[in-house]
Amino acid sequence: MTRQIALLANPTAGRGHADQTLEAVTERLSASGARVEHLIGDDAEHALELARKAVAEGVDTVVTLGGDGMVHVAVQALAQTEVSLGVIPLGTGNDFARALGIPTSDPLAAVDVIVGNQPRRIDLGRSGDTWFATVLAAGFDAAVNERANAMRWPHGDLRYTLAALSVIRSWTPVPYRLEIDGVVREQQAMLLAVANTESYGGGLRIAADCDPSDGLLDAILIKPVSRLEFLRVFPGVRRAKHLTHPAFERIRARRITVSAPGVVAYSDGERLGSLPLEVECVPSAISVLVPPTV
Repeated sequence: MTRQIALLANPTAGRGHADQTLEAVTERLSASGARVEHLIGDDAEHALELARKAVAEGVDTVVTLGGDGMVHVAVQALAQTEVSLGVIPLGTGNDFARALGIPTSDPLAAVDVIVGNQPRRIDLGRSGDTWFATVLAAGFDAAVNERANAMRWPHGDLRYTLAALSVIRSWTPVPYRLEIDGVVREQQAMLLAVANTESYGGGLRIAADCDPSDGLLDAILIKPVSRLEFLRVFPGVRRAKHLTHPAFERIRARRITVSAPGVVAYSDGERLGSLPLEVECVPSAISVLVPPTV
């Protein structure tokens, strides 16, 4: 039978080159014998509607062409189904693709992974009705995201750098109340991230070596330090240097409830909502097409 692929594309991805990439990707998928349908949403809500419709109509694979935000949309439609997710990274972060060994700098190499059609079932995080594939941020990192989203200028990485410098000036440890697999804990921390994969923010390895197939989420805490020390430690997250810092703690759990005053959480880089939130790991919740060695 002819393979049915729905290609969920973000027309603004790839710094203006999405149209050219979409054409090349479609040609390569069609050449493999697949029937390709384009799904171009007006916004995230419309894109999700299109993806859910494609799943209901029985496609074999939904492929995202974009960044982690587009993966986030697709995950809402594909979680706990037999439809596979293919990923062609064309965003600024691409942390989900990186976690699974999918090429992040060559779209046609990512297409070859999809053509190879090797599925791997991995876990997802879930909070209420929202699924997430990478990391839920609920501390300094989330506050930076919130501040950056409110800024009109500048664009790109510089905006997040300026947002981080703005937030840290007044940032103090957050008094969290955590319920971890039924055990209650009060803990002040500068940062709390609940991870299904190891990185966010375009390669910040906050939960380095996190396994998305172990049936657990990794809760990462950076416990109270001075602002100066935090500014010294946080840039090292990209190379996982924070793992040996005495303020670092990792807790693996199936279910975590997080409460704290005035904190807004983000998952997969998208605004999730204010705490408190209950987060759980759903094992083997989605099928992802991966390279043969993953």
